[in-house]
Amino acid sequence: MLDDLDVLRAAVARYRAAARAAGLDWPDEPEKPAGPPPEQVYRIFGVDHVAEQLTWLYAQPWRELQILPDGGWLEPWPPGVDALDGLHMSVGTPFPWRQQLPLFHFHNLIYNFVLAGEHEGEIWRFEFGPDGSDPVRAAVSLAPLFDQWTRGVGEGVLVHDEGGWLRIEEDEVPWATGLDPVAFPIDLDEDLLRQRQRECGVDLAAVAAGFERYEQMIRTVDAVKASLT
Repeated sequence: MLDDLDVLRAAVARYRAAARAAGLDWPDEPEKPAGPPPEQVYRIFGVDHVAEQLTWLYAQPWRELQILPDGGWLEPWPPGVDALDGLHMSVGTPFPWRQQLPLFHFHNLIYNFVLAGEHEGEIWRFEFGPDGSDPVRAAVSLAPLFDQWTRGVGEGVLVHDEGGWLRIEEDEVPWATGLDPVAFPIDLDEDLLRQRQRECGVDLAAVAAGFERYEQMIRTVDAVKASLT
């Protein structure tokens, strides 16, 4: 779903306040207005619009700051068709594979923003791996994702690290308090992963097909890239 922009602003402000209270160096900088995305975004991802909440997020001066959990970072606007390469991980997703934009990068995980359709605004996570990706929804929209991270700071799950970022204390995670493990860039228990995949509409038969479907998706991505060049 799409958040109202004021709701997203408030969620980010809460996360910023919590992160700064935990010791994160997040300088005071004025909010910047959202501008249009680069024209190639529409062509690359096959969409006719881009949500304002996404352009607002990209407009803010945070790219050089380690403000996301576990040293993650905000991806830049995609400069060309190679941005589709990461979407070969979208085996079994309940939306068109091409209509999602890589947004947050966390070591071996990428969080994508769904750009259109019934799932517009959802945040999905994909794992980099040799045999697949196990896609699953990380949050129904951006604001709840930031709210989970804010709660993570309050619960001591996200703690300030000597490296200057918010490290995840996995051994201390109090999931019973209502924190959602899928929102955090950690490895998931397989039973939990399968349960959440079923709940958000992942085609588990396609996922179970493994490398065969993965290779098929790679060929599909390559064909679309070739049609755009």
